[in-house]
Amino acid sequence: MKRSPLLSVPLEAWVMLYLLSYLPNVMVTKYVTSVPHGNLERPLTGLETLPASLIISMVLTYGFIWLSGWHRDAHAVSIGRARLPVPTRYTLLSGIGTALILFTVPLSFTFQGVSIPFIQLLMRGDILIIAPLVDMIFGRRVRWWSWTALAMVLLALFITLADRGGLKLPPIAIVTILLYTLGYFIRLAVMTKIAKSGDPASVRRYFVEEKMIALPLSVVALGLLSASGIGGQSGELAWGFVKIWSDPALWSLAFIGATLTVISVISIIILLDPRENAYCVPLERAASLVAGVGGTILLAAFFGLPAPRLAELVGAGILIGAIVLLSVAPRLSVSAMRARAETN
Repeated sequence: MKRSPLLSVPLEAWVMLYLLSYLPNVMVTKYVTSVPHGNLERPLTGLETLPASLIISMVLTYGFIWLSGWHRDAHAVSIGRARLPVPTRYTLLSGIGTALILFTVPLSFTFQGVSIPFIQLLMRGDILIIAPLVDMIFGRRVRWWSWTALAMVLLALFITLADRGGLKLPPIAIVTILLYTLGYFIRLAVMTKIAKSGDPASVRRYFVEEKMIALPLSVVALGLLSASGIGGQSGELAWGFVKIWSDPALWSLAFIGATLTVISVISIIILLDPRENAYCVPLERAASLVAGVGGTILLAAFFGLPAPRLAELVGAGILIGAIVLLSVAPRLSVSAMRARAETN
C-alpha cells in the first residue's frame, strides 16, 4: 500500500495542527458575534455570519479537492470527457450527517450568554459517549485507555454543569446540540463501516464524496433553520445571505471560512485513522475544546470579553490530561508487549 506524504504524518501531529487551526477560528467567530458591528449597534448573530463563512469554505474545499487531485480517488461517472465525482449511498448518508455538524459547530460559538467552553463541553460530551458505542456496534475493540479518557471527559462535563446549576440554554442552543449529536452519530457509523481501514486512498475518497454533499446541504440546512423561526432569529437570513457581501465584516468571515476548510481536512485524517473511534474521537474533540478555552482566555485578556469560569478551566485541564493519556498509553502498551515478547 503506497503511503501519501500528507497522510504519513503521526496522528498526534495532526491533532496539534487541528488545535492550532481551530484556535483562531474560534476567536474570530466569537469576536465578531460579541462586539457591536457598524451601524447595527449590536454584535452580528450566528445566522448573519454563518452563510458567508460556509459558502466561502465550500468554494475553498472544492478548490482543494481539485488542486490536490483527491477527486481522482472518488467514485465517478463520465459525462462526455468530464469525470464527475459521485457519492455512494454510504457517503451520501455521511454527507447528511456532516452537513448537520458543519453548520451547528460555528453556530454554537455565537449564542449570547453561553460561553464557548460550556457549549463545547456539552457537545463533546455527547460525542465521546457515542464513540465507544459505535465501536462496540461494529465489533471493534475498545481499549482501557479509551474508556479512561472517556470517563475523564464525562467528569469535566459534570463539574461544569454542577458549577452552572444545570443547562440553562436558549431553545436554539438545545436544537443545535441535538442536531450536532445526530450528525456525528451518522458520520461515525458510516466511517467505521467503510473507511477506517488505514488506506490513504480511502481517506481521500471519503473526504471528496462526503464534502460534495455536506457543504451545499449545510447551507440549505442553515436556511431552513433560520426560516423556521426557532429562537426568533429568522429575520437575520437576508442579511446573512445577501447584505454581508458588501459589508467590511466579510473579511473576518472569509478568514473563518478558510480556517474551517483547513479544519475539515485535518479532522477527516484524524477520524479515519484505523484505530478505534474511542481513541480518535476524544483526541479530535478534546483538541477543539482546548482551542475553545484557549481562545476564550485570549479574548478576555486582549479584547475584554468575559473570561471562562474556574470550573471550565478545571474541565479543560482534565481534558488535557485525557489527551496526554491517549497519546502515551498506546505507546507504553506496545513497548510492554515487545518487552514481554523479547523475554519469552
